[in-house]
Amino acid sequence: MNAAALLPPGDAALFAARLQMAFTLGFHVVLACLGVGLPVLLLVAEGRFLRTRDEGWRTLARRWSKAFGVLFAVGAVSGTVLSFEIGILWPRFVAVFGPVIGFPFTLEAFAFFLEAIFLGLYLYGWDRLTPQAHWWCGVPVAAAGLASAWFVVTANAWMNAPAGFRLDGDALADADPVAAMRNPAAGAQTTHMILAAYVVTGFLVASVYAAARLRGEERPYHRRARALGLAMGCLSAPAQILAGDFAARVVARTQPVKFAAMEGQFQTEARAPLRLGGIPDEERGETRFALEIPGALSWLAHRDADVPVRGLDSVPAAERPPIAIVHLAFQSMIASGVVLLALSAWAGWTWLRRRRIPESRAFARALLVAGPLSILATEAGWIVTEVGRQPWIVQGVMRTADAAAGSPRAGWILAATLAVYAVIGVGSFLALRRLARRPLPA
Repeated sequence: MNAAALLPPGDAALFAARLQMAFTLGFHVVLACLGVGLPVLLLVAEGRFLRTRDEGWRTLARRWSKAFGVLFAVGAVSGTVLSFEIGILWPRFVAVFGPVIGFPFTLEAFAFFLEAIFLGLYLYGWDRLTPQAHWWCGVPVAAAGLASAWFVVTANAWMNAPAGFRLDGDALADADPVAAMRNPAAGAQTTHMILAAYVVTGFLVASVYAAARLRGEERPYHRRARALGLAMGCLSAPAQILAGDFAARVVARTQPVKFAAMEGQFQTEARAPLRLGGIPDEERGETRFALEIPGALSWLAHRDADVPVRGLDSVPAAERPPIAIVHLAFQSMIASGVVLLALSAWAGWTWLRRRRIPESRAFARALLVAGPLSILATEAGWIVTEVGRQPWIVQGVMRTADAAAGSPRAGWILAATLAVYAVIGVGSFLALRRLARRPLPA
């Protein structure tokens, strides 16, 4: 029996390819976030040791570096899988647009190699390098992780707002990879993703040590770790709200259909309302049960409440994304961001009044939820980005169905991928748990 036959009706091979990309990307994006944010926390913790000579900070950085080594190895595997998947599952996309899209991936590979080299020096140089030299080995790790994320996200932004090429029939002409990387969506999307990496890393680290606090483990080591994570998350969350507003306005300009799906906007109209919550009803052409703020959507999108917002009625149904998925994912992202912003305000207010972070168990419980919530926000954001672009793999230029390989064994490939990632995920969890359970120095 062909495994593709177990999939929903329609083009099973295309569905399997899309599901495989969605799963592997969703798995990898969390590791990518930690790859950007955790080296910064390592530098801060070790920097505190260099300034104070307090061995507690060095212990914190050293234990975190071991966890980062595990995450980096797993991230390298999952990132390599994604790279191969692009060519295997979407061959026509690569064949046509490889000269444009290949450049940022090449630069990302160089950044990855630089990161791997200096990470090796960092991990094995704790007792072999001077403290200052060791700290400086961590700087290229953080810089290369940031650069890797930037290069990859520019490529994805290009898929949302293609630029830097001309099509002569089905052939690519006048390819300009640099212009492609400087596409209209690149600035907003890269900023939004990099800040998301810091939000995820900060709140996830703080969440881990909030769990220790609730278990009764409250040594200076745990307080310092929780404070560093919380500082990164709380400083990044407000900036992320501003970056998200900027990114939404770019989407409204470059991908108005995606924007309409995000907001559940079925009709093109001036003074369009901003909807909070709601469930899109495609048959009735309206978003039901939403709380509407008149004119707010037009103002947020164009900074003018009288400017019309393009609705889903402006394109045929075949050119619309899955509206309910996009709208609910967008609402989930916004709601999660608001909760994290409120938690940041709580921590900030306490710091301003008492010069310390909140120590109550109620705050620890809230912080325990913040880590998973930051991951939910990031995953929801990528659902909006990728599903909201459908049915296009390159917005307005190439459809996803036209780019797929259409392999009859796509179902089996998907099943094998899920099995391999289950092993990798469980193995990573067990390795990190074993590292966490190692006793602290006296």
